[in-house]
Amino acid sequence: MGKGGTRRSHWVLLLIWTADGLGLVLLAGALLYFWGLRQPTVLAAPATPQPTQTAIAKSATRGPYYLPSVTPRATFSPYPTPSPLPPLASLAVGHGPFVIGHSVEGRPLEVYRFGDGPTVRMIVAGIHGGNEWNTIALADQLIAYLYEHPESVPENSSLYILRNLNPDGEARVHGVDGRVNAHGVDLNRNWPYRWKAEWGLDGCWQYRPVTAGDAPASEPETRALMTYIMLYKPEALISYHSAALGVFAGGLPTLHDSERLAKTLAGAGGYQYPPIDTGCDYTGNLADWASSVQGIAAVDIELTNHTDTDFDQNLRVLQAFLNWKR
Repeated sequence: MGKGGTRRSHWVLLLIWTADGLGLVLLAGALLYFWGLRQPTVLAAPATPQPTQTAIAKSATRGPYYLPSVTPRATFSPYPTPSPLPPLASLAVGHGPFVIGHSVEGRPLEVYRFGDGPTVRMIVAGIHGGNEWNTIALADQLIAYLYEHPESVPENSSLYILRNLNPDGEARVHGVDGRVNAHGVDLNRNWPYRWKAEWGLDGCWQYRPVTAGDAPASEPETRALMTYIMLYKPEALISYHSAALGVFAGGLPTLHDSERLAKTLAGAGGYQYPPIDTGCDYTGNLADWASSVQGIAAVDIELTNHTDTDFDQNLRVLQAFLNWKR
């Protein structure tokens, strides 16, 4: 072959090699392209939101009595609406218990009746719940006694015994933490006569902070008993307490008949009258409301301590109470 043929052969080989190289490059590119289409697309993970701190609002003031749980308050009217109660004539001798209302936590307020005469007398126990639980125990003893001895009630009389006005406090504990109801209210400062939101503590019970309620008669226990008293109109009433101060006559100024009743019952039971004066201002209490607003001869009787019922003494008190003449 001549020199011209040799040069042409070189160019032909160069072109073939070049074409082969380009073909390989294009083939590789095509393979990479199609491989990429078959792979799943990986998305960037969204940023994890960081927790934000929310400021917890602090109440401006906290109530003075702290309970394990707070029972929401229902709305109330300052004047109780009488609810239907059994008429006097429909209640048999020794009937009971019948329910005149419920506590904050829904426990029944139970009353027992003995006798069927027109002269109505009433005994209230347990207004301070577990702090004065022995008054409830005394009420139960008197109820049991009257079931066995119904003849103790004069023919012209009816006796009603409310054994426990503060069942929530009594159920909580027997001790100072059982004094108030489930709203933290001292029920013997919640009555609508000389009610005060705050009072001087000198000479008063102050083992725990308590309140008198948001307003007079704010508590369901108070309103239930108010309704009952206004419907059934007892002419004489004993509110049992403990301990040791004596017998208090209701009313401010003291109702004359309350003073007469206090002297009679103190003499029968051997309790002190006039009572020990500690200087306490007993605002918003049951006996003062009963005497000054309803005209009822009412007394507070303090048992000698926080454990004993003074049962024998209070059998004599019971007989004097039932036979007392207004």
